[in-house]
Order: sequence, then structure tokens, then C-alpha cells
Amino acid sequence: MAYQISAECTGCHSCISQCPTQAISVQDGEIWLNPLLCNNCEGFFPEPQCVVACPESVVQPYESLKGRTKSIVARIRSSPPLFLNGKTQVFASSILIWETCNLLAQSENLPLVAGENGILCYQKSVLQSLGSLTLCREPIADSSDLQHPWDLRAACLHLIFAGYAVELDNPCQDHFVCSDQQIESYLGWEKRKDLSKIERLTLLKDWVEQVCQIHAAADWPAQGKVNAFSVPLGPMWNLLKVHHHFQKDDQGCNHLVGLTWVIQPGEWARFFLNREGHRQQAAFYQYSHLPLSLLHAVMSHWQHHPGSVRMLLWLLFKVRMGRQQRVTVQTLMRVAYGEARLQEAHTQTKERKRMVRMFENDLEVLNLCGLNPIFDPVSYPDEIRPLWSRLEAVPDDAEEALDFWIDDAHQSGSLTASSPRGKWGLLMQARILQFDLPKDWHPQADPSRELKPKPTRRKSSRRSSKPQPTPSVLSNPDPNFCGSDISAARRQRGISQRELAQQLGKSQSWVRDVENERFRIGSSDQKRLSQALELDPRQHQA
Repeated sequence: MAYQISAECTGCHSCISQCPTQAISVQDGEIWLNPLLCNNCEGFFPEPQCVVACPESVVQPYESLKGRTKSIVARIRSSPPLFLNGKTQVFASSILIWETCNLLAQSENLPLVAGENGILCYQKSVLQSLGSLTLCREPIADSSDLQHPWDLRAACLHLIFAGYAVELDNPCQDHFVCSDQQIESYLGWEKRKDLSKIERLTLLKDWVEQVCQIHAAADWPAQGKVNAFSVPLGPMWNLLKVHHHFQKDDQGCNHLVGLTWVIQPGEWARFFLNREGHRQQAAFYQYSHLPLSLLHAVMSHWQHHPGSVRMLLWLLFKVRMGRQQRVTVQTLMRVAYGEARLQEAHTQTKERKRMVRMFENDLEVLNLCGLNPIFDPVSYPDEIRPLWSRLEAVPDDAEEALDFWIDDAHQSGSLTASSPRGKWGLLMQARILQFDLPKDWHPQADPSRELKPKPTRRKSSRRSSKPQPTPSVLSNPDPNFCGSDISAARRQRGISQRELAQQLGKSQSWVRDVENERFRIGSSDQKRLSQALELDPRQHQA
């Protein structure tokens, strides 16, 4: 049973030092007993110490606030809201932001080394080991808190703070103000009824403290025209002030109904988020776009699919480096489950099967979130792909689906056949070409952040005027040779995707990706398809 303090409290504060769970505190001049921390002193004393220590007997059993919460009049003005278009928000995306996000999401899996004062730090080499980054938790008095792992969901607040930082005119010196109502709207909590108001506020307060406990340092070598620099060890986010907003009930007891945070970006912003310094070629100004759907996906899947959430947060930055960069299954497993578990799976069959099953389920979650993996047809053949991926080849039409299953039953390698022996070894060599991204993940032009281009020579201007190939592989290079025509011609001839793949010497997934216009094919493959399906390009041009 929890307790609360009525308005008859004289302010002697004798109960604060007696509380073993530190549930009683003075916030913004108001004494408050956190009901989520109060446990009736169970495991410490036979009776609650606040009741024993209070000379006025103002401590009484806790009753939740009844009725709707009143609007907070005394709340300070918050910064302008993010995600104004309802889909994306510009946010700071430097490597320090990326690695801090990795630390929050993968804290239990990353290799940590003991730094000064015995504090565990995460170190990473950058730019071919010419530079280094160091991330650690803020030194605090209670050593037990150092062993408390970070909450995976705290990474969402870190990304939200990066969105606020970009909106500042001078991130090196200015600060932003965010409220619990704003953060709840970004996380999609406005419609949730399973958490009470005090539970939400306690979670948000804990996450903000975790994010602001991270300290970072960087030694950056000269890159381009930017000279070498060092970022001294300091907080990524300076928590300047926390405003607690209370509402009194009929008995005068304080109930926490709102929080407002005042936060300033750390010293890293002077080097990685400096627009004026970037114009003078003395610093970097690195930003990208944060999809609102990613925050909702993290809040939806963090508990049952933490591996998919870690991959999702990692891919948010990875895909900005070039959508056609290949990624191995080993790398994704290391991000999702850690190096220790991956090494354990190499030696234990039971753990190996469990990890493969988790990885395929987590890939399916990514696919449901809109990130469809494009498997390498050579190193990641159909036999070792997840079942949900192979089932995508089943036609939607009932009659075509029946013919498909009849044809599949007569094949040597059935769609639902068990995995081949040695699947783990094959997966360790498998690669994913890229991820087919949803629309809100695609980079979007932001005219307000376009930096004035530097005048170039006539020769370079002539060169830049040439049309550049786009990195997208979602469409066919020949508009007159589209996937729908290939699919229609194949069905007209009564050929299944498997049979067509055998004629072409390709995999069935290759044919499926071409028909869905997910894969770019060259002129030689177009010619072979035209011959196999008796397609005449002149008919399409007419």
C-alpha cells in the first residue's frame, strides 16, 4: 500500500530522510510522495517510516486522483512541436548521435571497457582508426545505478532530442523545452489506456535521465577542409531544469500531472551541428530525416521483438550511407543479439536453432514495418530464406494459388520443405542487398536547410549538368519493359515463376522481384526474358 501527504504538512521534512526508497522529495517547492516508489517500507521496516516520523500525522493511504486532469496553467512555453507534416522530422544524424543510439539500444551487447574511476565506457574507432569516439555513463554517487541497464525505449527520446536540436538557431548555445504531452504524442501514447498518468510520467522521467547521463568525447582527424578537432568529455544532452506540475485533490494532496524539461545540446553540436561553421568549412552540419512510424514501431515491438527494434534503430542511420550497401546476416545478428550470443550459437546447436528462429521472426517484423529485405540471389538462395518470404510467391488469386501448390508439390524442393543441412553455415555467408524502404524513410529535400553552394569552375559545372543515375533499384530502367507485362505474359503462357526461373537460370525470388519491380535488370536479361516469354518491345512502344 502506498501513501500520500496531505496539505496539512508543516514542512518539517523529517520524513524525507527516513524513506528507504527515496519516494518523498520536494519538487518546485511542493512536497511529493511518489506512489510508484512507495512500497509501505516492505523489506526494510515493519511499518512505514513516514507515518512514524511525521509529528502531525498528515501521511495517509494513497488514493488516485479522481476526475479529469486540469490543464496546466503554470507550464512554461515549450519549443515548437516536431513532425509538423505528421510523417517525418529533420534530426541531427552525426556519428555521435548514431553511436549514442546504439549504446542505448544495445547496452548489454556492446563491448564495454573500464575507464577512469572504474566507469564502463564504449569506444569506437572511426575513419580507418584515425579517430575515436568514447561514450560512458555520467559518474553518480549510487554505484548500483551504474549496473542498471538502459531502457531500449530511451533511444526514442534521444532521437526526439536530436530533432529538437536541429530546430535551434544556434544548437551550441541555445536550449529547447519539451513537455510530457509533446513526447507522448510522438510516441503514440495519446490513445493508450493501459498506463496511468503517473506511470507514464515516471517512465518519461526515467528515460530522460538515462539519456542525459550519457557523456561523449571524440578525437576527429582532419577530413576534407575541416581541420582535426577534439570534443572534450561532456554530456550529450545537458538537463538544465525539470519542472514538476502538480494538482491538488480535495484533501490537498499533491498529484503529479505534468513534466517539462529544459535541455541543451552538448559540446558535440559545436562540431557536428554547426551551420555557420559548415559554411566556413570549419565544422560539420549533419542531419537526416526521422520517420514518426519508427518511434511507433519501437514502442510497439520493444518487449516481444527487441532484436528487430535494435536492427530498426541501426538501419535508420545505416541506410543513409547508401541504400545499395550490402549487409551480412552476421552483422545484423550482432546488432540484434550481441557478439556473445552469436559466439554461443556457433558452438551450441540448441542456441543456433533458437537464434535462426528469432532472426527470421525479427526480419518479418521489419517487413511488417515497411522495410522489406532484398536478399542476395547468390549467397541467400530460396532454400535458406524465411518461410514468410517464400510464401510471398503464392499468388493472391485462388485458382492460381491452387495451381501453384499443385506445381510446388511435384518439385524436388517444395516451398514448405524443411531447411537444408548446414543452414547456419550458409546464413553466416549470406547477404542482404538492401532494404526496400517505405515512403517516409526516403530522404526528402528541405529548402530551409539548403546551404548556399560554393561557386564552381565552368568545367565542373559542365560535368555536374550531366544527368546522374539515381540510386533507386525499385523501378526498371526501361519504362517499356515493366514487371506487370512480364507477369501477364508468363501467366498467359501458363508458366509458373519457378519454371521461368529454371529457363533463365535464375532463382524464383529473382523472377518475383522483377515482376514486383523491386530489381533492376540489364539489357541482356531483358533480351532473355523477351525470348522466353515471346515479348516484342515494339508492341509496348506502340
